[in-house]
Amino acid sequence: MRASGAILAIIGVFFGIMGIVYWFTSYEDAGFLMLMGSALLGILPGGYYLWWSKRMKPLEGDLPDASVSDGEGVIDSFPGSSIWPFLLGMGAMFATLTFIFGLWLAPIALALGLSAVIGAVVESRRGGTV
Repeated sequence: MRASGAILAIIGVFFGIMGIVYWFTSYEDAGFLMLMGSALLGILPGGYYLWWSKRMKPLEGDLPDASVSDGEGVIDSFPGSSIWPFLLGMGAMFATLTFIFGLWLAPIALALGLSAVIGAVVESRRGGTV
């Protein structure tokens, strides 16, 4: 957790410095704000990870003499194939097409998206196919 936090904080500081340089060289608001938002996306979770790493025991990635087998966990069950990610993607596609062709595609998008979410939750609870 400490290594991940340090990497995220370094990325955030980099984007912050680039944002300040961009502000003084281009005088454009949108790029500056996007770079500052990117800096916050690195600094906030990075700072949170660094803050919690002081209060927790070190993870496997933080130990200098760790091996790959130290980080392995319990292998439970993995679903072989599932239709629900495909249906969720189809629902997202129809939701996007709703903005182009009109609201008549919205019920299709809602039905596909809702059924995909419900199906994925039921499948993950049962540990197999629905």
